[in-house]
Amino acid sequence: MIKKITLIGSGNVAHNLGKAFILNGFDVVEVYSRTKANAKALAEKLDAKSTNNLSEINKESDLYIIATTDNAIEKIVEKLDFKGHFVVHTSGSVSIDVFENSFSHFGSFYPLQTFTKSHQADFKEIPICVEGNNEKNLELLKGLANKLSNKVVELSSAQRQKLHLSAVFVSNFANYMQVIGEDLCEEQQVDFELLKPLIKEVFHKNQKGKAINNQTGPALRGDSFTMNKHLELLKDKKELHQLYELLSGMIQNK
Repeated sequence: MIKKITLIGSGNVAHNLGKAFILNGFDVVEVYSRTKANAKALAEKLDAKSTNNLSEINKESDLYIIATTDNAIEKIVEKLDFKGHFVVHTSGSVSIDVFENSFSHFGSFYPLQTFTKSHQADFKEIPICVEGNNEKNLELLKGLANKLSNKVVELSSAQRQKLHLSAVFVSNFANYMQVIGEDLCEEQQVDFELLKPLIKEVFHKNQKGKAINNQTGPALRGDSFTMNKHLELLKDKKELHQLYELLSGMIQNK
């Protein structure tokens, strides 16, 4: 049974997870961060101890969660010295094989959401994807996840990595499309707020059905007249010109 948890990391994911664990009756006993002040700041919010030394992390927790950047996970694993303990990471793109030569009990605990320290996400609405290196550890992670979320899914590392890639497209890239829209509007002193109802409607429709069935626009219609007008407006913006052509072509080919 998982009761005591140590968080390795103090960023956006660690902040949200830590608070969610506390709200659901778990005991976050310690927070690690490379930066002492960051570890202390989160630990104080969770009534936990803090450390910036991996060798000083307690060995009494039931679960150790590495909630750091993906490129830091392997380096942290190499420095952790408690082979018999249960360790997971929260990454969408890192296989649990990263633990194989260092721990007997390991897995992944991936909450599929974008997080910020300043806003506590509602974990009941967040899918949590879990994977364990054996059936017992998988069931422990499912039990933990079910305390936080109404949507718990077992995924292999390969499935989770493809899901994470999908998330980058629908979240990070979709958001950057809005950044481009903001820039284009600002150039002509047009209020970007005018586009907010459109953005809302697109995502609302995609909540109800498949995105491909909701595709509209000049590329889908084969409206070369409008597309050429748009490309003319982008003639001095080489990258956006190429992006417009690429995306339009992909829509038409799909």
